[in-house]
Amino acid sequence: MIEIDRSHVTSMTHAPDTLLVVSGPDVARLGVTLEAGGGVVRVFSAHATAMTLCVLDDRDPTWAVESVRMTRGAGSIWEGRSPRLAVGTRYALRAEGPAGPTHAFDAGLELLDPYARGLWPVDGGFVSTVIDDAFDWDGVEKPGVPLDHAVVYEAHVKGLTRRAPWLAPELRGTYAGLGHPGTIDYLRSLGVTSVELLPVHQSVSEQRLIAQGRLNYWGYNTLGFFAPHGAYATKAARNSGPGAVLREVKGMVKALHEAGLEVILDVVYNHTSEEGPTGPTSSLRGLDNASYYRVQPDGGYFDVTGCGNTLDASVPAVRELILDSLRYWATDVQIDGFRFDLMATLGRDAQAHFDPQHPLLIAIRDDPALAGLKLISEPWDVGPDGWQVGRFPDGYSEWNDGYRNRMRDFWLTDIGAARANGLAPNGIGPLARRLAGSAHVFSQYRGPMASVNFITAHDGFTMADLTAYYTKHNLGNGENNRDGTNDNHSFNHGVEGPTSDATINAHRHRAIRNLLGTLLLSAGIPMITAGDEFGRTQFGNNNAYCHDSELTWLDWDHVPWQRDLLEVTRTLTRLRRENPALRPVRYGRFGETVRSATQMDWYNKEGLSMTPEDWDSPAERTLQYLAASTPEFEDLNRILLVVHGLEQPVTVTLPEHEGVAAYTLLWDSARENLGDAVLEHGPGSELEVAPVSMQLFRAH
Repeated sequence: MIEIDRSHVTSMTHAPDTLLVVSGPDVARLGVTLEAGGGVVRVFSAHATAMTLCVLDDRDPTWAVESVRMTRGAGSIWEGRSPRLAVGTRYALRAEGPAGPTHAFDAGLELLDPYARGLWPVDGGFVSTVIDDAFDWDGVEKPGVPLDHAVVYEAHVKGLTRRAPWLAPELRGTYAGLGHPGTIDYLRSLGVTSVELLPVHQSVSEQRLIAQGRLNYWGYNTLGFFAPHGAYATKAARNSGPGAVLREVKGMVKALHEAGLEVILDVVYNHTSEEGPTGPTSSLRGLDNASYYRVQPDGGYFDVTGCGNTLDASVPAVRELILDSLRYWATDVQIDGFRFDLMATLGRDAQAHFDPQHPLLIAIRDDPALAGLKLISEPWDVGPDGWQVGRFPDGYSEWNDGYRNRMRDFWLTDIGAARANGLAPNGIGPLARRLAGSAHVFSQYRGPMASVNFITAHDGFTMADLTAYYTKHNLGNGENNRDGTNDNHSFNHGVEGPTSDATINAHRHRAIRNLLGTLLLSAGIPMITAGDEFGRTQFGNNNAYCHDSELTWLDWDHVPWQRDLLEVTRTLTRLRRENPALRPVRYGRFGETVRSATQMDWYNKEGLSMTPEDWDSPAERTLQYLAASTPEFEDLNRILLVVHGLEQPVTVTLPEHEGVAAYTLLWDSARENLGDAVLEHGPGSELEVAPVSMQLFRAH
C-alpha cells in the first residue's frame, strides 16, 4: 500500500442504519446468469426502493436499448430479466432510494454490477459486460507447493516484463508475457516457487492523480472484484473484449502451473476506487452506500484504510461479496493463494474493533472452495489498534514487519551507528529470534510458517537502495517529498546515491548479499521483491506507486556485479531447498522431539554455548547457529550458520557437537563465489570470518 498520513483517522460513530444486519444473499446467483432465451441479473441492496437493469446498445454503450424494472426478493436481492442478456451484452444498473446523509442514491447514475466478470472501457469509464468464461485447462492442476518449500516472488505484471528482451514487443508487460516460456525459464532458474502479483483486479487511478496527469501504477484502487485489469492484456486481447482478456489471464496461470509455479494474487477488499463521499460513484456507493461502507451519521466515512472509504465486513452481504470473489478466482481462474492488503480492516467488527475470530477471517480460512490455498495477510491498517501482527487465526501467514526492520537494522543501521559512535546499538539476540522463526510473535501451534519474512516489498526502498540511500527521494511523485515513509532503516555507506568509489560499492554489494542470505536462510516463508535478486534501483524513491516508467520496470541489461548477485540468489534458493533444517514447519519444544521442527543450538565465537553477554552485548555480534532437522518427510539434515555483525574480522572456533564430524562450507557472503576458499573444516578448528558477513556450512 501507499504510505498513509494517519493523522486524519477519526473515531468511529455509526448511524443506526449502518448497523443493518441483512440475511445472507444467495451468492451463487448474484451477477448475471445466462438461461435459455436470455439471462437474469441479481444484485444486493438493502436500502434501495427501486432498481433498473439497463441493457446497452452494442455499438453505442452510452445508449440503453432496454430498461427493465427489477423486483426485490428474499435477502434484499433485486432481480431483472431480459432476452437481450447474452455473451457480449453490455449493461448497467440504476438504483433509487431514500435521501439522507448516509445514502447516495441517484436514479440518473448508471452503475457497475459488483459481480461483473467483464468490464468494458467506455468514454473514460467502464460498463459491465456479460462474458463467456469457458476455458480448457487440459487437466493442468495447481502445483500445491508446501509452505515450507515456498519461496514467494512479489512482482508487477507489467513491470516484470515490460523491458524483457526475450519477448516480442507486443507481449512485453502483459499477462501473456508473464506466461511466456522465456519468463517462466527465468523464474524457475531463480528458484522461486510462487509468483505473488500486485493487484490484477480491474483498477483505476485516484481523482487526485488524474488531475495531476499521473496514474496509480501499483493498482491498489479496485473498481471491480471479479474482472481482470484490462491494461495488462495484449492489444489483441483488449480489442477482442473482456472475455479475451480473461482467457489471456487463464492462459498465463495455466502456463505457470505447467511449470510448477504458483500464482498468488494481492487482493484489495478493504476499500474501493469510489474514494471519499465526494469521490466518483461507480458501483457500491450508488447501490447501497449505508450497507457496503462504514458510514458515520453525518455522511462521512470512518476510514481505517487511508484511501477515502472502508468496506464494512461486519455486514453479511459484504462478507459474501468478498468470499464469492475469492471463490471465483480460486476455482474459475485456478489461483493458488491470496495476499490480503490491509487485512486488519477485514477483521473489524460493527464497532470497528479487530476480532481475530471475525466471521470473515474464519469463513475465508474454512471455505471448502479455498481449501489448501495460501492465505497471506498484511496484518495492519491505519485505524485505531491497526497493528495486529501475530494475532490472525491459524491457517494464515502474515507479513512480518518486525523481521524486516530487525534485519535491516542489524546489517545496515547498526553498522552505520557503529561507524559514527564506535559501538552498534544492538547485540545479536534480536536477529537470532527472527532468524529462528519469530516464535515470540506467533503462537506455538501456528509455527514458523505463520511468518512471511521480507526485507523489501513493492513499497519502500529496493534492497540495493537500502544500501545506497539514507533518505527518500520522492520529488518525482509530485508531493514535495512528503509521501513515503521516513522510517527506512537504511544506510548509504557514506555517500548518498550512486558512487564510483570501489570500496563503498563493495560494502554495499556485501550488504545486499547479507540481506538476501538472511532472508533465504531464515525459518519462515521468504518473499523476494522482483529485481532485488540483481540489485534493481529506483534511485531512492521509496513510494513509486505513481510511476509507470523505466523507474519501476525491471531492467534486464545487467553489469557484472548484478550478474554475480543473481547467481548468489540462485545459490541461496538452492541451498534453502536442499537443507530442510533451514525451513522448519513447527517450533521445537524444550525436552521434546517435535517432527518437522528444528533442533537449535547456539554458540559464541569460541564455540561455547551463548551467554547473556554474547546475546546482548553490542561488542559481541557473532553467533554460530547449529540447526538439525527432525525428520518427518525428508532425511535428517544439519547445518551451521555463522553470523558476524562487526566491521572487524573475527576468529571463530567451530563448535564440537555430538554427531558432527565435519563442516563443509556451502556459501560465504564475503565472497561473490567460493573460488579458492577452503571448504572442509573440523569441529574445534579455527576459522577466520570476514567483517560483516555470514557463512553457511553443512554439518555431517
